[in-house]
Amino acid sequence: QVQLVESGGGSVQAGGSLKLSCAASGVTYRYYYCMGWFRQAPGAEREVVARLEISSGRPIYAASVQGRFTLSLDNAGAKHTLYLQMDSLKPEDTAMYYCAAGPWRAGCSTLGTGYNNWGQGTQVTVSS
Repeated sequence: QVQLVESGGGSVQAGGSLKLSCAASGVTYRYYYCMGWFRQAPGAEREVVARLEISSGRPIYAASVQGRFTLSLDNAGAKHTLYLQMDSLKPEDTAMYYCAAGPWRAGCSTLGTGYNNWGQGTQVTVSS
């Protein structure tokens, strides 16, 4: 059973940085498996932030975070730890951030329905 545990959220001023971590256990796939971050602001739809397939490690970013956020994966040992380095944060980045994981299906989905494992979420608040 896959378990995802997020950490690293918090409150910062605009222009600041935060780094989110997602520790994944129970992942038996070595290939064709996706991990990523989604976010949801109050009253808004959940949206993908960044995602990758674990064997290639090549991240794909939403246009709104391209150039400001960096997604990376540490595959050392039996655990996979997914990181999201967030720089030049803006107030519109304020949201609950969720780590997600699921099988690759002709790509890593931009939709939450493409993932069957989720973390509990970590709040990111950016003040102006």
